[in-house]
Amino acid sequence: MADALLQVERLVKTFPVAGRRGARLHAVDDLSFSIASGESLGLVGESGCGKSTLVRLLARLLDPSSGRIVFAGQDLAEIPAARFAGRPERAQIQMVFQDPTDSLNPRFTARHTITEPLRLLTALKGPAVAARLEEVAHQVGLPSELLSRFPHQLSGGQKARVGIARALAVQPRLLILDEPTAALDVSVQAVVLQLLDRLRRDLGLSVLFVSHDLNVVRLLTDRVAVMYLGKLVEEGPSEAVFRAPQHPYTQALVSCIPGQGPRIRLHGEVASPIDPPAQACRFEGRCPRREDRCGREAPAATTVGTAHRAACHFAQPARAPG
Repeated sequence: MADALLQVERLVKTFPVAGRRGARLHAVDDLSFSIASGESLGLVGESGCGKSTLVRLLARLLDPSSGRIVFAGQDLAEIPAARFAGRPERAQIQMVFQDPTDSLNPRFTARHTITEPLRLLTALKGPAVAARLEEVAHQVGLPSELLSRFPHQLSGGQKARVGIARALAVQPRLLILDEPTAALDVSVQAVVLQLLDRLRRDLGLSVLFVSHDLNVVRLLTDRVAVMYLGKLVEEGPSEAVFRAPQHPYTQALVSCIPGQGPRIRLHGEVASPIDPPAQACRFEGRCPRREDRCGREAPAATTVGTAHRAACHFAQPARAPG
């Protein structure tokens, strides 16, 4: 993608398995995707598929085993995670965490929490820090009288706004949202999601939105990527993927959305991510359409529409015009 802000190329992350000499757990396995400037990409998949590991790799909290993470033309994978915190690129990639309570230091006021990254990652001093604090607090709808409060004195929605303000304070280009409303009451979730969507559009941010809520992903993202056991099994424009999912796993996920037709129930056990077979589909043990070839031949990604790809033997290739 020519205008990609983030380009991930053949990214791999494995972990050694305790007590099993030479065994490796394949958390992220040969992933490639991109996010354009100003674009939002939704990342979905069940627990254990590797989403959290991928997020930690992109935020440079973990070092990849192999592959490239190219951000604004620079391969961040070449910078060890231990040294990344002091780099200027740190300010350009910020994260909003799943639980605002756990992600806030209980000994810091909201003011301290929001201004800390300004002191660490920017050259702003004194009045400039105060001005930026006022600006970002206004952007997220955080009243000035709340800035002197500690986390235990704030509601869940207010703590979420503090976490968002902290991430936006240093004016990042890429915002990683890791289930940002999962810990909030349902009545507050919609308000915070609307705030995030408005901020993304107003500030021209690129966003990676990780969520289990497919309805939210459909509404708030331009494209969606579906992950299963460390691999991307489908990727494309959100509306196209939700309207006509091609991979059987995506079809099962979409069928869980109310009003999307009969529920597709998956049977069988999730395959182990420890040294998985290279020449087999990761999903074949649970796939309702499984054929013999699925167990002996890993499916290649098939183009099924404009910028819509699925790694499945049953995906229908797009027809050439005319």
